[in-house]
Amino acid sequence: MREWQVMEKSSIHQQLDLSEDLAKAWQGTDALVVAFELQGTVVRRVAERSTIRTQIDGRTYYVKRHGGVGWTEILKNLLSMKRPVVDASNEYIAIREFAAAGLHTLTVAGYGCQGLNPATRRSFLVTEELTGTQSLEQVCLRWIEFPPSPAVKRALIERVASLASRMHATGFVHQDFYICHMLLAGDDQEMCSRSVSAPIYIVDLHRAQRYKHIPLRALVKDLGGLYFSALQISLTRRDVLRFLQTYFELPLRVVLSEQARLLVMCERRATRLHKKARRKHILPRQLAGIDL
Repeated sequence: MREWQVMEKSSIHQQLDLSEDLAKAWQGTDALVVAFELQGTVVRRVAERSTIRTQIDGRTYYVKRHGGVGWTEILKNLLSMKRPVVDASNEYIAIREFAAAGLHTLTVAGYGCQGLNPATRRSFLVTEELTGTQSLEQVCLRWIEFPPSPAVKRALIERVASLASRMHATGFVHQDFYICHMLLAGDDQEMCSRSVSAPIYIVDLHRAQRYKHIPLRALVKDLGGLYFSALQISLTRRDVLRFLQTYFELPLRVVLSEQARLLVMCERRATRLHKKARRKHILPRQLAGIDL
């Protein structure tokens, strides 16, 4: 059950959506003030946006807070033909729509937004902690040193391909579609059973968008980004072809013929991202200290 309230005043526009637990914990307070005053472990901080891990009434949550992005950032995005993300509403809506489409993702515990001016708007998003999960990047990062069984590798490749296909079939693009943003549940289970049946959660939907017809550039960004993020996990050509066959649900000869332009564009994007990340020393294996 959700508590939803909208208040509008002459210069203040406020939206608030709290779970029963959060509504009870913050009863009689200004939720926006409380959310911005919460203390916890900083997970990420970028410009006017920060994410912390914290506890509220004994339960663990992640709280993402957006300050005003400013007109400079908005104009920069518009000039680059990008839709500016000015508050937490984009991720809030995306999480709800992903869940409604049957895709595993985070659970929203609270959302609040205040202000009509997009440059100064303040907002927050509270999500419940996903326990017992590992990112696919964590799972696959040492595949070079410790190869998985063929069954595990095949299952994960096919499941990620099916997940990407379902997401795009419903009109969604992630826009930061990397294996680090997919969380495999059941870390206390044997890997073979996890790879076949455990849920895979798609997270970090900060920039996610939904289209009636996905533009080619958006598809290239998702698939090229995904391929880039998997370049360091010892994939073979056969693995890539297995992904393509599962994603398109077509015979390989048809995929390689009809989707040739898309595949070339995705590979070019993955190569560019890889070169840029290597130059900046931010490849996953570099960050983990295991780059060859």
